[in-house]
Amino acid sequence: MPLQNSERKRFMSDFHPTASLTTLRHRALLLKAIRRFFDDAGYFEVETPLLSQDIVVDAWLEPFVAAFLPRAEDWQRPTDFRYLQTSPEFAMKRLLAAGATAIYQLGKVFRNGEVGQRHNPEFTMLEWYRVGDDHDDQMRLTEELVRCVAEVAAVFPESEILEEWRLRRSQFGTRVLSSQPFERLAYDDAFQRYAGRWVLGASTSELKDLAVKHQLVAPPSLTDEDCDGWLNWLLAELVEPELGRERPTFLHGYPPSQAALARTSAEAPGETSVAERFELYIDGVELCNGYHELTDAAVLRQRIQEQLDVRVAAGLRPLPAESRLLDAMEAGLPPCAGNALGVDRLIMLALGATHLSEVIAFPFDRA
Repeated sequence: MPLQNSERKRFMSDFHPTASLTTLRHRALLLKAIRRFFDDAGYFEVETPLLSQDIVVDAWLEPFVAAFLPRAEDWQRPTDFRYLQTSPEFAMKRLLAAGATAIYQLGKVFRNGEVGQRHNPEFTMLEWYRVGDDHDDQMRLTEELVRCVAEVAAVFPESEILEEWRLRRSQFGTRVLSSQPFERLAYDDAFQRYAGRWVLGASTSELKDLAVKHQLVAPPSLTDEDCDGWLNWLLAELVEPELGRERPTFLHGYPPSQAALARTSAEAPGETSVAERFELYIDGVELCNGYHELTDAAVLRQRIQEQLDVRVAAGLRPLPAESRLLDAMEAGLPPCAGNALGVDRLIMLALGATHLSEVIAFPFDRA
C-alpha cells in the first residue's frame, strides 16, 4: 500500500542522522584513542556474543529476548530463545577463567525500556578486566582513560564544535585535566554531605524521614520492605546531581546489598562492611560501574536467586538462574577487577553535548 503524503514526509525527514557528520568523525577519533589507550596498557580486545543463552541477572535490567528458529516455518512457535546482552560481563569472565589476563571489549549492548536524554536501548559500552587488580587499581586506570579522552577532545578545532557546545567542552576539559586527582567519596559520606545524614544501616522509616525533610514525594512503587529502592531513589534525587561538579568524583563503598557482582569487605578495621564497587560521576552524570570482582560461585548463585526473587515479586519476566559463568567460577575465576563504562555518555560530555542523540547517528526513534 503506498505511503500517504504525511507518512512519506515523516520517513524522508527521519532518514537523517541526529548527530552531525563532524560529530561522528570526532566520535570515531575518540573510539580510536580508547582502543589505543588499552592496547598501550597491555590489554587486548575481545569480542563475545551479543546473543546468548546466558544473561546478567539484575532485578531491574530488562533484556531484549530473541527467538531462535531452526526452520523458517517455525516463526509462529519458536522453541528456543536467546538474550541480547545488557553487558558482556559473563562471557568476558569466562575468558578470564580460561586464562586471559587483561582484556577489553568496545561494542553494543541492549537494555529494554531505557529511553531518554541519557539512555538509548542500544548503546556502546566499554568493558574491561585485569587479573590481579582491585577496585583501587581500576579507579586509577579509569582516571587515566578519561583524561586521555579529554586530551583528544580538547584539540578538536573550535570551528568544528557547535557554538552552544564550546563552553561545556571547555569546562569538561578544565575539570578532567586539572592537576588535582579525581575525588574519591564514600557512599555514606556523600549522603552526609548532600543529604544531611549517613544512611548505611538506616531503616526504611529513617529513609522516609529523610525524604520528608527534603520535601520529596516518594513514588508509590516504593514499599516499606524495599530499603535498597529507597536508597537508590534518594541517591538519584539528592546526591547524584551534585557529584562531579567541581572535579570528577568516584563514589565507592556501596551498601553490601548493592554489591551485584562485587566483593564485600570492611573499608577499615571496625567499619561497616561495604561493596568494593565504584561509579564515576562528572557534572552529575554517571559514567561507569566498576567492581573488585566476586570470584565465589556459591555467593554469586545466591545473589542471582535473590535478584530473581525480586523480579518475580515485581511481576517481571523470570531469567535463567544457571549460566556458563557459574561453571567457569566453579572451575576457578582468578582474583580480578573490572569496569563497564558508557561510551556514548563520555563522548557526550567530552564534546559538550547534552543529549545522547547528538553523538550517535540513529537513536531508537530513528533506528
